[in-house]
Parts: sequence; C-alpha cells; structure tokens
Amino acid sequence: MNAGATGIRAGLGGYSYLKEPWWWAGMVSMIIGEVANFAAYAYAPAILVTPLGALSMIISAVLAHYFLDERLHIFGVIGCALCLVGSTTIVLHAPHEIPIKSVKEVWLLATAPGFLVYACIVLIVVGILIYRYVPLYGGTHLVIYVGICSLMGSLTVMCVKAVGIAMKLSFSGSNQFVYFQTWFFTILLFGFILLQLNYLNRALDTFNTAVISPVYYVMFTSFTILASMIMFKNWDHQNASQIISELSGFVTIFSGTFLLHKTKDMGTPAATDSPKLSSSSASSRNEGPTRSEL
Repeated sequence: MNAGATGIRAGLGGYSYLKEPWWWAGMVSMIIGEVANFAAYAYAPAILVTPLGALSMIISAVLAHYFLDERLHIFGVIGCALCLVGSTTIVLHAPHEIPIKSVKEVWLLATAPGFLVYACIVLIVVGILIYRYVPLYGGTHLVIYVGICSLMGSLTVMCVKAVGIAMKLSFSGSNQFVYFQTWFFTILLFGFILLQLNYLNRALDTFNTAVISPVYYVMFTSFTILASMIMFKNWDHQNASQIISELSGFVTIFSGTFLLHKTKDMGTPAATDSPKLSSSSASSRNEGPTRSEL
C-alpha cells in the first residue's frame, strides 16, 4: 500500500517496494525459510519436499484473511484442507532419494536429452509469456505471472538440488567447488530466483493473496515434480500402486485449488481478482446519475 502511494506499483513494473522496511522484513523471513528448503532438497527428493509447501500456502491464506482483509470463507478453508490432504498422500508414497556421489552425476542427468528438451520448452514458453502476454494480460489474468514463476521455479529447484548436493558432499570432505558444473548451477540459481521474485511481486501486488497462494502452489508443485521425474527418473523405482497414490494426491490438490478459486468471491460481490478492476468499478458507481437520467 505505502509503496504504491510513493511510487509505481509492482504490478505496473515498479520497484518502489524495495524502499519499504516491511517488504524487506518479509523477504528476510522468506529467505530463512528457503534456506531450510535448500537443506531439505539436498537430502530428499523434490517430489517429497515440494508438496510440503502446502503448509506455507495455508498459512499465507490465513494471514491474508486476518491482516490484509482478504476474506477466506468456509469453502476456502475446505480447499486448503484438500490441498493438505493431497500433499500428505504424495509424501507418504514418495520415492527414495537416488544416491549421488558427485555433482558431475547431476550434470549428466541435467544434460540428458529428455531434460534438455523440457528445459528448452520451459524457457521458450516463459519468453513468450514475458514478451507477448505480460503486456496484454498480466494485470487481468492470474495465470500469466504465476505461470512464469512456476515454470522457472521447476528449473530453480533442479539448480537448488544440484548446488545442495554439491555443498553436502563438500562438507563431507569431497570438495565439489573445484568443478565448473557447481558454479554453473549456482549462477543459474541466482538468475532464476531474481526472475521469479520479480514476477511473484507483480502477482502479489495485483491479485488476491488468498487466491495466488494455492494456484501458485499447485502449478509450482506440478512443474517441479514433472521436472524431477524427467531429470532424476524417480518413477523408474516405484510400483504402480505408489504411482497411482501419488496421482490421487495430485487430483486432491487440484480439487482443493479449484474449489478455492471458484468460490473466492462468495459473499463479497464487489471483490475481484484485480484491485485495479475493483477500483474502476467502484468509481463508476460513484459517478452519479447519467445524462439520460437527468
């Protein structure tokens, strides 16, 4: 709110939020959480760690309800509960971590034809979204900003996984920072994070936080697990029952997100996804009688 009053809003491409102490406090808190996430990715498969983001989604929606006056009604609570149940199902049937002894092994997995094709598709789609669709629909369609963050997030997690493994092995006595692959993954990691933060801030400035959180969670989790399956081939070591259980967890998460998104305005007729649309509709109601009425 203050950042929008003193400069260009993040949703319009501004960066005045960088001058706000509360933004930095939130950013520091998020960094602390991501450091813990970073450590988790070094010791567990992405398909196990990523779904646990449901907890942050639920907390974000609840905090937005109490502190940002973004109403979370009973259907929103049910939607969050479904997302949590689906995440738990995935966690209970997640594959075991593949033992990796060098960052060079991660490099071989990342440069395999299957993952290279996936990475190229992601970069092409993100490029199209940024240069074609953000200027046209970024302020009115939630999926544009969230899609960019989610797609890039899947590649970010793979880089986090690589750097985390390199650090874990280095702390164990096998220095992985003598290999250029470690530094390559590190550079990509910081670049991807900066891109994600930029468009995530735009999304949060433009749309309802209680809606962004579950939608971003589902898209980010889906693309991350897809990338992990392609790169680390986790499903090769699972039976049909485990795979079906994981897919059931996905369906449960999607159902919860759909319920939350479709009922977000229930009981608040004047609410919309975009503050800009809400303010414009409010101003039109306050214009008074039309010429024909006079």
